[in-house]
Order: sequence, then C-alpha cells, then structure tokens
Amino acid sequence: MASFRIRPAFVLLLTALLVGSGCGSTGTTCDRFFEPYPDLITGRVRTAKSAEYLDAMAHYREGRYAEAAPLLRSYLNARDAHDGAHLYLACCLLATGEPFEAELELDHLERSHLKDFRDQTEWYTVICWLCSDQRDRALEGAQGIAAKPRHTYAKEAEALVKALQ
Repeated sequence: MASFRIRPAFVLLLTALLVGSGCGSTGTTCDRFFEPYPDLITGRVRTAKSAEYLDAMAHYREGRYAEAAPLLRSYLNARDAHDGAHLYLACCLLATGEPFEAELELDHLERSHLKDFRDQTEWYTVICWLCSDQRDRALEGAQGIAAKPRHTYAKEAEALVKALQ
C-alpha cells in the first residue's frame, strides 16, 4: 500500500521537474511563433467612443485575452469603430485557440480601408494557418513573406520556413 502512494508521487515530481526545466515538451510550432501584436492603443485619450476599446486593451495588455475578446467584439459592432481592433481581436482568438475565427477577423481588416496593417495581416494569417494545422499553406505564406526583404515580419517568416521544412 505504501509503495502505491510513493510511485504516483514520484511520477508527479519527475514530471514537474522535467516540465519546469524545459526538458519535456518544447511547445508546438504555433506556440513558438505566435506572439500577440503589441498594444499600441493604451495611452489614447479616453472618450465615450473609445472607452470600450481601452477597457478591452487593458485586459489584452495583461494577457487576459479571453476577457478582452468580447469587449473587442462589442466595440467592433459600433459604427465608428477603428478597423485596427480586428488585429487585436484576431490575436485574442489565436491566444485562446481559435485560429479559424482569428483568420476571419484578419479578413475584415484586409478588406478595410486601412493599408497600414498589410504586413501584420499577412503574418498573422500565416500564424492562423500554422495554428490550425494547415502547415503547407503556412509554409507557402511564410516563404512569400520571407521573399520580401522589407516586410516587417521577414525574419520571423524565414525562421518559420526553416522550422516547417
């Protein structure tokens, strides 16, 4: 009876040591390459129109993506919402394991009048493909980005190409 209790405890201790030391799983390729877009919104003047956006970004900045996502969705339903919020919502969805939904948000941003987010849209779309196990599509997208030396994410794309080949 005593050995039965010791064995599971030993297994748990060993598992904890391996995971804590980094000797266990190295994470998925998705985990290694997905990094949420930096918060460039905080610091804006708070108005009645921007309050919900700023509240969402407070959660985003703290890594509480599941809490930020519904606020961003609500904000984006407003007539005068800034289309750039789609990028933050896409990152929230990627962080919470919803790459297909994230890709739809990036499609909204791609179709918007904003062209300042072209590089981000391309890169995060590739990440959506990567995180939804569309490796061939992700590889092709990463190769396309890596071929553009002035692309914001060219170096990241090169590293992703190497990881996928």
